Amino acid sequence: MLALRYALLVLAASAVAALVITFVAQSYLVQGASMLPTLREGERVLVDKLTYKLREPARGEVVVFRYPADMRRKFIKRVIGVPGDVVEVRDWLVYVNGEPLHEEYILGPTYDEFGPVEVPEDTVFVLGDNRNHSEDSRHASVGLVHRSLLIGRAVLTYWPPAQIGLLAVPPGLR
Repeated sequence: MLALRYALLVLAASAVAALVITFVAQSYLVQGASMLPTLREGERVLVDKLTYKLREPARGEVVVFRYPADMRRKFIKRVIGVPGDVVEVRDWLVYVNGEPLHEEYILGPTYDEFGPVEVPEDTVFVLGDNRNHSEDSRHASVGLVHRSLLIGRAVLTYWPPAQIGLLAVPPGLR
């Protein structure tokens, strides 16, 4: 009888875990240096999979999405432009709707030139915080990320324990 209870408990816990991973949240392992200094390689983040079923992504949020060139891979980047925004990179700055972003969270200036491009409906324009070492919306392999490719919003880092913290939207992007 005890073995049956234990088996039912394990089955129930497995079912709950499967539902949470499928519909609510999942872990993501940061790979590469494209989000330095915000996220470092080897850190783990919790990804909220519900929010974007209820609302559109917001500028400044960190998102995990399927890489359009290889759907088995996942990328993590920051949303810079939302539908209707015009994004441009020039003179070492990123401009959204003609206004330069005040980005104290990035690793250094952005050296290349890009755009302007208007962000269409159901897409977002994403950039890595380490702009000069990031494959993001400036590159044809990523481009504008369709909402259907978004897995969710990265909400907090939980590993390593010394890096535990919320991933807030920087003041210059609100």
